[in-house]
Amino acid sequence: MGGVLRAEPVWVETFTGLWIDRFAKLVKAVKERGGNGPGGGRPWCLPLADRVLLVAVYHRTNLTMRQLAPLFGISPGTVCRVIHRLRPLLEPAPRAVADVERLWIVDGTLIPVRDRTVGASSRNYRFSANVQVIIDADTRLVVASARPAPGTKADGHVWRESELPAAAAGTTVIADGAYLGTGLIVPHRRRAGRPLLHGQEEDNAEHRRVRARVEHTFARMKNWKILRDCRQKGDGLHHAVQAVATMHSLALVG
Repeated sequence: MGGVLRAEPVWVETFTGLWIDRFAKLVKAVKERGGNGPGGGRPWCLPLADRVLLVAVYHRTNLTMRQLAPLFGISPGTVCRVIHRLRPLLEPAPRAVADVERLWIVDGTLIPVRDRTVGASSRNYRFSANVQVIIDADTRLVVASARPAPGTKADGHVWRESELPAAAAGTTVIADGAYLGTGLIVPHRRRAGRPLLHGQEEDNAEHRRVRARVEHTFARMKNWKILRDCRQKGDGLHHAVQAVATMHSLALVG
């Protein structure tokens, strides 16, 4: 059975949103991380570029493996093996160490999941997981992301339990009011009977203006439809967030 989709410019740009030269960088990174495997076994029925395209299309469209199989001319079982083999290799490249002169923004978003061991019934009326992400305020690139937590946990609680505080040590990080008491820069809090001072209102307005960048980043990342309804189990959501962060960065700066 012959497939339709191949790692050619028209298909890459249509189904992934990446220019072909940026997609080539993704393929190179996967190859350097061992994407072709140790060798010696049965060869893959698709070249590496097509397999990377398959994983990218899966994250972009959230099609089922049975739907992807005829598009690439392979069996659903092979689609499953390709996705599980390559998805951990799409994680972002290591970023520069924290810098006190940089400004980072952290926030959490709820991502609907099917795995009951990962998510919980949340305020978005879905079974969701709380995913914490740090972005650079200037470049809007994803700096780090935490492992998913049940959607019922508050952002501040998830922050404290994650590895993000260690990753952000030495850097100025701003957040919304849900992170009160975490040591991050949060808006001035209005108390009963005590209105904010004029300077505090101006500070909050500037804080909202800058912090909105992380909301814009979430909106762009959720163009990858796997983050609207993740069917993967176990570490699947974590790998999906990492892969989407990588492709989001490639789409922005190459």
